[in-house]
Amino acid sequence: MSLNPKSEIRNPRLSRGVVYLVGAGPGDPKLLTLKALELLRQADVVVYDHLVSPEILKHCPQGAKSVYVGKKPKTHNISQEVINARLIREAKSGKCVVRLKGGDPMLFGRGGEEALALAKSRIRFEIVPGVTSAIAVPAYAGIPVTHRELSSSVAVITGHEDPTKAFPQIRWGALSAAVDTLVFLMSVGNLPNIVERLKQASRPKDEPCAVIEQGTRSSQRVVTGSLDTIARQAAQASIRPPAVFVVGDVVSLRDRLAWFETKPLFGTRVLVTRSSEKANSLMEPLETLGAEVECLPVISLAAVHTNGLFREAIRTLSKTDWVFFTSPEGMGWFKRLLGSMRKDIRVLAGCRIGAIGPATAAAIEAAGVNVDYVPNRFNQQRMLQEFPRRFSVGKRAVIFSARGSRDVLEQGLRQRGMTVTKVSIYQAVMPKNVAKRLSELLERPYDLVSVTSASCVEHLAQALAMSGQSQLMKNLHFASIGPVTSRAVRARGGCVVLEASVSTIEGLVAAISRYVRRQHS
Repeated sequence: MSLNPKSEIRNPRLSRGVVYLVGAGPGDPKLLTLKALELLRQADVVVYDHLVSPEILKHCPQGAKSVYVGKKPKTHNISQEVINARLIREAKSGKCVVRLKGGDPMLFGRGGEEALALAKSRIRFEIVPGVTSAIAVPAYAGIPVTHRELSSSVAVITGHEDPTKAFPQIRWGALSAAVDTLVFLMSVGNLPNIVERLKQASRPKDEPCAVIEQGTRSSQRVVTGSLDTIARQAAQASIRPPAVFVVGDVVSLRDRLAWFETKPLFGTRVLVTRSSEKANSLMEPLETLGAEVECLPVISLAAVHTNGLFREAIRTLSKTDWVFFTSPEGMGWFKRLLGSMRKDIRVLAGCRIGAIGPATAAAIEAAGVNVDYVPNRFNQQRMLQEFPRRFSVGKRAVIFSARGSRDVLEQGLRQRGMTVTKVSIYQAVMPKNVAKRLSELLERPYDLVSVTSASCVEHLAQALAMSGQSQLMKNLHFASIGPVTSRAVRARGGCVVLEASVSTIEGLVAAISRYVRRQHS
């Protein structure tokens, strides 16, 4: 579904001067609840924690204030009192405040403490539960926390409490004897001590256990063993927070129920460089196949000054035989410019319509215009080669395209005897702060960088240069949508490891899947 906060209309019924204590879910941004999404789209201020996915924050309105108050292990953390004071201050100023917490705010998220502080200051608040990692993370690892034959009870325990202290709040003996499945959150640092306490409380040494790192994310890792071996195995695997520790016979079901890690692109990190308006069409199928996807929009689409060329092209459409569109975005910008002239798509009556590919044809037909010609391969050269010559000599054509697009079609049609006018109706520009964002993203390696046009390649190369990292171009592994884009990559010194055989988003996704399958075989 489309989640563009810029297009949302603010809900006048949404309360101001109130704090919403909202669960963001366990990591996978698609596990966010509808209620949480609605509130994020209307928030004035979002106060969020370390474990909240950056993808979730993209649902906030453009003008919303984002305040990071995350707590990381072994770093200077903002005190709970300071966080409480910030929530109270923002609410008293009449803001709609979303306090966004990983998992569920009431399960070891200090949501209860914050609610008490708000109540004491007579600040209105609401609690919006989230999907807790205690249930979701084991589920993504193929471990149901209850099962009719194996477990009829489950307990969720903090892993932060020091099991060696003289008077622990956790009643280890009673817990071990009464509950079938134990789920420990925030437990990595204390894992050896937790295991020792459980063994002292008579949990069987051979009882199945699992430690799940980065659960529900494509970077998820699972280590299984017994109560006697799990601490050593987790250390050998260098398991790091966030991680969930599960103890119980239900862990034995993982061998048969593991589903998340079996997805074809699981563990593959892909950087998508499309514009933010178009990124979802590539990101969603990759994520569905299990890839971990980040978006770096190196292109933003903007209007151009046509200097009267568009108006003149429209005035002479009655004498025009063919109108060509060379991108799916073309029809949208075409209609926008028509609107500024108080005209609509009826101006195309009597013209034959050509589209560079099926996506472009679908965008045209969605506007209510039939398409007369689509080539079998989707680039300007093939569009020209397959265009029937009998439609060329003595005919008039208009090409509506992006500024700076290739001239192959224009020049080829002229050589065939057509009178051709090419009109730029939009342009690709570099988004603000793209170099800074690129530096942040490249702190972690990517298996593939997808590029869907020569403009994407040029802008990515410019962003690398602006961030002082031009040398990285040759180290990135590019997934290209087609030969024109591949040539642009190689011209910049990059390495194309795969190219779609069909130059569409579906073709690129299929090519990525084949490539990863070969790498793993």
